[in-house]
Formats: sequence, C-alpha cells, structure tokens
Amino acid sequence: MERLLLIVAIATLTSCQFASIIPADKYTEPEPTELTQEEKPYSDVWERIAEKSSIQNQQLDAVTIKYINNYLENPAQLNKLLLKGQYFIYFVLEELERYNLPPELALLPYIESNYDPFAISSSGAMGLWQFMPATARIYGLQDTWWFEQRHDPLISTKAAVRYLAYLHNRFNKDITYTLSAYNGGPTLLEKQIKLNRRMGKSTDYRDLKLPKQTKEYVPKFKAIVELILNSEKYNIQLPVFPNHSVLGQITLDGQIEIFAFSEFAELKPEFIYKLNAGYTKWASPPGKETIFNVPIGLVEPLNLRKSEFTQANQINWVTHKISKGDSLWKIAAKYDTEVSVLKKVNYLQSNVLGLNQELLIPLSNSHNQTFIPYQAHIVSEGDTLWSLGRKYALAPGDIAKSNGLKVGSPLRIGKELNIGNKNIYRTINSKKRTILYSVKQGDSLYRIADIFNIQIEDIIQLNSIIDNEIKPGQVLKIIIRAF
Repeated sequence: MERLLLIVAIATLTSCQFASIIPADKYTEPEPTELTQEEKPYSDVWERIAEKSSIQNQQLDAVTIKYINNYLENPAQLNKLLLKGQYFIYFVLEELERYNLPPELALLPYIESNYDPFAISSSGAMGLWQFMPATARIYGLQDTWWFEQRHDPLISTKAAVRYLAYLHNRFNKDITYTLSAYNGGPTLLEKQIKLNRRMGKSTDYRDLKLPKQTKEYVPKFKAIVELILNSEKYNIQLPVFPNHSVLGQITLDGQIEIFAFSEFAELKPEFIYKLNAGYTKWASPPGKETIFNVPIGLVEPLNLRKSEFTQANQINWVTHKISKGDSLWKIAAKYDTEVSVLKKVNYLQSNVLGLNQELLIPLSNSHNQTFIPYQAHIVSEGDTLWSLGRKYALAPGDIAKSNGLKVGSPLRIGKELNIGNKNIYRTINSKKRTILYSVKQGDSLYRIADIFNIQIEDIIQLNSIIDNEIKPGQVLKIIIRAF
C-alpha cells in the first residue's frame, strides 16, 4: 500500500471568538490531583493518547497538511524521531494527567527538541521542553556547576507541565492558545487577542499578529497529533511504547562518577548521560546521595549490589580558596592528591595561582577512575579568539589563558584548543564532545573502543599511540557522540 500524501484542498476553518482571559495578576496556578487507578488498561501510550485526546476529527488547514506531508515523505526519519520518546513519554503522560491536561501535549517535545534532553537552541533554550533561563528560574529549575535541571528529563517535565497548566487555564483551556503562549509568551498573545477583539476582528490564533514561528508552531503540533491519532490511515507503524513506566531510579550514597556507575550498571556512558542529562560533569553533584534514572528492570538487581559499589567508588569534591602561601604542591599534600590531577581538573596551564582563586579538589578512593570532561576545538581558517569566544560563550582572554596564548596572537590552523567545560555535552554547532580517560589496569584499546562505541583507529590517531601500547595511568583523549 502506497503511503498516503494529503492534497491541499480543504474547507477553511471557522474563526473562533475567544470567550475570556483570566488576568495574570488574578490567576492562581492549578493544583495537581492524585492519580487514580485507570478504568481501562490501555495497550500502549498511543492508544491512551488517542482515546483521551481533546483533538478529535480535527479539520486540517493547508499549513498543517504541509507538515504532515513532510513527515510522510520520510517514514524512516519519522520512526527514528518517535523512538526518541521511548524512555520519557509515559512519565510526561502521567504528569499531564495529574493536572488534567490534554494527553496529546505529551507529543510537544517532538517539535520542541526531538525528545532530546541535550537539545540547545541558538537562543539558549534547553532540554526536552526548551526552557529559556527566565522561565526556568520562575519554575525553580536550578543551574549549578554540577547540575543543569533544564536538561534533566524528569525534573524539567514537572516544571513544563506546571507551566502548561498555567497557560491552559489562563487561556480558557483553548489548546491553540496554550501552544501559542508556550512558544511566543502569554503576554504577547493576550495583547494581540485583546487588540483584535477591540477592532472587531477574529481572535483565531491564525488571525493574530504573532511571529511566524509561533503561527507555524500550532500546525506543526497538529500535524504530529494527526499522524499519531490516525496512524493506520497513513500506514504508519508506531513503535511499541507500553503504558507503564520504563524508567526507575536507584539511590546511592554520596557522590558518584558517571563512568564508574556505567560500568556497575553495565550500560554505555552515553546512555547513562541521556537518562540523567541534568548531570553536566563527569560525576553527580556533591552531597549525601545520588539518584540515577535507569531502565526499570535494572532497579532491583542494582539495589542488591549497590552497597559494595558505593564503598569502592564513592567520591567527594570540595573547593579550596587560594590564600597567601598556597601552592599546588601544598594543596595536593593537604588533600592527598597529585599536582597533575589538580591541574587537569581545573584546566591550569601553569603552576601560578591567584589570591582568592577557587580550585576544585577531587577526593576519591580510586585514583584510576578520574573521568575529566574536556571540550576541544580544532582551529580552521578564519577562526579568531573573538569568534571562538562568541561561539562558546567564553571571554577571548579566558581561551587564550587556557591555551598559553596571548590575546593578540594569530591562531595556527589545525591546532587543538582547550575550550574548557562550560558546554561539554553539546554546543549549538557540534554534536561531539572530547573527554580525557585514565587508563586502568586490564584496559586494552579494544575494551576502551567498545566502552565508548568508537573505532580503535580513532583512539590511536587522536593520541599518537605507537605499536598499540597503552599503560595504566596514561590519559587518553576520547571523542564520543553527544546524542
């Protein structure tokens, strides 16, 4: 059966007149409700969305049909897109139900971020829900040196659903307004609605003076809703997502290295990072405990072995403020570590310390498991310290200092620059990151390549390895995918 492509020959939708807007200063945020046992056991999340959707038998305008056809022209790409929601969409549905919101809003991250928790837009929006910094602060999403909650798929979902509940109730439960406000902001939307009403014009979202991106946002959403709700009509085979949680959590004592935990759980580091994208460094934040999201089937077996793991792998980190008389050797002796480790962790190019400068000090039971993030940039034609500063949101002087350069020095094409650790997972223009891996006893090039899902030849070339020989304690540069 040939895949169906829609023809743009449709009836024009009737313009709706908006009934009321609750003023922002008189609006109170809705409270979540406790979930009750479902009356019907849905076979999968798609059936749950379809049967509870507030959009049934929707009329399709020309712009929506255009986006539907774009999806249908590449069914393999559509299937790949849908699969990205596998571990998170059920959790989103549960949160939406707690606030009595339309379940089809669980499809919104597909057009916001491709359901990618590492997504970053050119304007600085982050995560599944593309939170901007100002909105993130309003909803309590924290951004620390160790943790960026906009990237965390579960924490950011709770905040996003609260925000959607606010918009949905403020705009009289009109889903087109809810979506428009989410994309363009509620203040702008309210202003344009009131303006059209005063002028006696239609207040349908398409007739409002809104940015082009916002006007196309609703059709994009309606297109993917149409394909999900009517998948058989379009000959789409939806991936199997059960209507129950596929993610569980394990709680470990203290601070834990991501790589050490990935070995313990026998999961790829990249997969651990994806499920726990809020952890922005090589370890969880310092504290009394660490929570990891893992596939639910692993929770019980990992809990049975976690005490032994934490005793062998627990780490702690402290900060040390430089005072008069301090030196790297004195600090290393005080914290029972090595000068070389302090320099790597803090990206120091010399032994000179500044008064009141703060150093990060790793305190670990295992000196061979130092997993240090490091972002590199290979200089190409036209690069300058100023252009790199704009690209990576760093001061040109900081880049120069990190690489032993003078601010006015020309850059040599092909030279690798240490950019630091501000954006180690994903920059706007790059989907790779470079880490430093400390070789442990028993490691081989084959094992390291298998761990990070890369080619042995790439490790050899990047590190100028001779005769395939590596030794414990040797630090290797590894370039891995950032999803």
